[in-house]
Amino acid sequence: MNTHQITTPTGSTTSPVPEGPTTTAVPAGPAASAAPVSEGLAGVPLALTALKRRDFVSDQEVRWCPGCGDYSILSTFQAVLPELGIARENAVVISGIGCSSRFPYYMNAYGMHSIHGRAPAIATGVAIARPDLAVFVMTGDGDALSIGGNHLIHAMRRNINLTIILFNNEIYGLTKGQYSPTSAQGLVTKSSPMGSVDYPFNPLSVALGAGCTFVGRAIDSDRKGLDATLRAAAKHRGTSFVEVFQNCPIFNDGAYRDIKGPDAADHLVRLADGEPVLLGADGSRGVVRDPVSGALTSASVEEVGIDHILVHDSHREDPSLAFELSHLTDSGQITQTPIGIFRDVVKPAYDDMVRDQLTRAAGDHTSPEDRDDALQTLLNGVDNWTVTEDGQVIEN
Repeated sequence: MNTHQITTPTGSTTSPVPEGPTTTAVPAGPAASAAPVSEGLAGVPLALTALKRRDFVSDQEVRWCPGCGDYSILSTFQAVLPELGIARENAVVISGIGCSSRFPYYMNAYGMHSIHGRAPAIATGVAIARPDLAVFVMTGDGDALSIGGNHLIHAMRRNINLTIILFNNEIYGLTKGQYSPTSAQGLVTKSSPMGSVDYPFNPLSVALGAGCTFVGRAIDSDRKGLDATLRAAAKHRGTSFVEVFQNCPIFNDGAYRDIKGPDAADHLVRLADGEPVLLGADGSRGVVRDPVSGALTSASVEEVGIDHILVHDSHREDPSLAFELSHLTDSGQITQTPIGIFRDVVKPAYDDMVRDQLTRAAGDHTSPEDRDDALQTLLNGVDNWTVTEDGQVIEN
């Protein structure tokens, strides 16, 4: 049975398990390490001094296989956090089970290595109870999309203020190489010796279908793109979901060979707001709407003209176009893979609304006795009666 492991930052001046919101003084101006805090991090105290990547590096030995893409994700994430300007003691990393879920051990911040697939559920409670914390969930394709699929989709549906980072290596790595919900059909593994017959999940399509308000994709070896996507995700208020293509050199090496090799630029579609969606390094082809079928497809820019190429807009309320973009490669319309931010829209966060309800419900009930009376009134409801000892029914 797995035990829950809670990690705390070294050199922290706060107690390991704070009872309420931190009382650390917040500087009047922005922290020296970053610009003023964004909407997604509103309420999270700023660092009193400029922080660096090393401040978020724990004293634990990193125990991933040589060449694992997780190293790059860890390094990038540790570099992004100080740029956000938040206090180290107010960053929380929660994980489930899997190679990616060792993440909390390597962060000099608060964290929990929890149980298989349940990280979003635990993070939901943390986000609701502690608005002064920036909550990050680290998960993998097996952890999140198999046993944890239920918790994942409902966290995104509710729009809880979390940043969920899914490491997708298309394999179960910790259990030594079984096919996962994202493994390609035909993949030969220890649990599919004749090739997997499963239809794989597209994680972005799952997120968009669940109504996630921020959806992005990056590659472990693309430091610049990964950095930009993670930073934008952390600054978003509501659920942010980032899929990171991550190579497992031991059990599924080369799963992303085309988009990570020397000719990677020819196999990528880099999405940028307000820019036409062009394919490959030379941009000679672009994504257009087929006038007959209505589906997205590719066409020569020279033939159709740049004005007919789809212009990317991640801020569209309707997620259908982002969903189509996430499926372009799966549908066979293009051979290139879109990366970047697919959706980034504004919607009230679940945890903000819950806390607002609690505040309104409490009203002027400040003492324990007042709160007990308020609870009893709530339990009584609108229609209730009292039955006396002699059997009379009195309507209250």
